[in-house]
Amino acid sequence: MNGDETDQAGCPLAWAGCARRARRRASAMLFDRLMAWTLAFSLLSGMAGSASFADEVSREQMQGLDEQVQEVKSDVLGIAAELSLLEERLLYPSDTQVGVFVSLAEGDNFRLDSVQIRIDGEAVAHHIYSFKELEALRKGGVQRIYTGNVVTGEHRLEVSVAGKLAGGADFSESQAFGFRKEVEPKLVGITLSGQDGDGRIQLDGW
Repeated sequence: MNGDETDQAGCPLAWAGCARRARRRASAMLFDRLMAWTLAFSLLSGMAGSASFADEVSREQMQGLDEQVQEVKSDVLGIAAELSLLEERLLYPSDTQVGVFVSLAEGDNFRLDSVQIRIDGEAVAHHIYSFKELEALRKGGVQRIYTGNVVTGEHRLEVSVAGKLAGGADFSESQAFGFRKEVEPKLVGITLSGQDGDGRIQLDGW
């Protein structure tokens, strides 16, 4: 697709627009279908309370309708996941895709407040952590904080972290790293620690 215009992330605008339009159309159709089934089920449930209608609608019919509503909900979730994957593949082709992930050092209990990511001097991500997100990280969870596009070659990644140490003192740290983007997708892991020393922010290639 040589000559196509691209967005700020380097993705061809034609691909991005196609993915978004397809996702909106499919989501709207599935939502309408789900709402129609849900409305029908609600009406039947309300009408079943009357003695006259109870004779016409059996419990088996109500159960069958409920099962169909649940199937539609499953269809919506499944197709939404497929559309998200398709959109990601279109917006972030494998030869330019870079993903940045954040985790905490094992056993570290400092309070992480925020993380900011810059690539080649441009701010690409800034996240403020909720209590539930911090708890998930402390239990070994990994957060994908950024997905984007960069050209092959050498790049500079800057990480800025703010929070509080276990003793209550404010904590802030910034560090820059270099990484090389090859043709395949590049996954970069950032491990954060509140311990004293030079390794409070560590970069790991995945």
